[in-house]
Amino acid sequence: MSCAVPTELPRQNSPLPRPPLVNVLGVGIHVLDVSKAVDLIITAVERRRRGYVCVTGVHGVMEAQRDPDFRNILRDAFLVTPDGMPTVWMGRLQGHSQIDRVYGPDLMLEVCERSTPSGIRHFFYGGKPGVADDLAANLQSMFPKMVIAGTFTPPFRSLEPPELALLTQKMEDARPDIVWVGLSTPKQEKFMASYIKKLPCKIMIGVGAAFDIHAGRTNDAPDWIKNIGMQWAHRLFQEPTRLWKRYLVNNFAFLAALGQQLVGIRRYSLPTSETNFTPSE
Repeated sequence: MSCAVPTELPRQNSPLPRPPLVNVLGVGIHVLDVSKAVDLIITAVERRRRGYVCVTGVHGVMEAQRDPDFRNILRDAFLVTPDGMPTVWMGRLQGHSQIDRVYGPDLMLEVCERSTPSGIRHFFYGGKPGVADDLAANLQSMFPKMVIAGTFTPPFRSLEPPELALLTQKMEDARPDIVWVGLSTPKQEKFMASYIKKLPCKIMIGVGAAFDIHAGRTNDAPDWIKNIGMQWAHRLFQEPTRLWKRYLVNNFAFLAALGQQLVGIRRYSLPTSETNFTPSE
């Protein structure tokens, strides 16, 4: 893993510079690689900025086509990272040769490793019962000096007021800097957008399957499958009942829409974010 650190940090109240956007069916994906994404996340924490990070691939882009509210959630994110190879290829076709895949499980490991010297505090929200605790234990074993502030396993529905009060109290006691959210798309993005200004933390990062992978509940795909853009098939083979519609329907619809964008049959504009990433209180 890279050990690079930002060479210059912005002043406390200055805007955080963010990378340019790739236009993927009207969804803005930031031109990033894992190292650059980690630089920006750690800088945001150190400068006490409040915001959320969406790790977005084909599934997220297609959800945004159907749901204007979800499209706005992506628009207002601090970062939208290129989670899938199709988003990377689209970036390169638009002239951004430096873009590379920022895969959720890889981003999690890199942030955990590079944040350890700073004492950044991590909190894990999501997963089935026991997953967040197993994830925390495995990461603690990998990075012994990592500061793990707590975990919370939510129900498979919206939080009731007593549950939200419990989560708020737990986070106030834990004082996390980064909250990792593992609920799958679009639930995790909607949770982050709803609660980033209500819960005591700085950065939320939605990483979905990273919880199960690093908790040892799901096998990750080999690198060669990831690099050719076929990781969806590996996941489909493991969970066909749950994922068949997401991948088979979404993938064909995405390819059809992307072809129309590439040849100019359909044009997509990128909305401008109205979010101001001010220091957290």
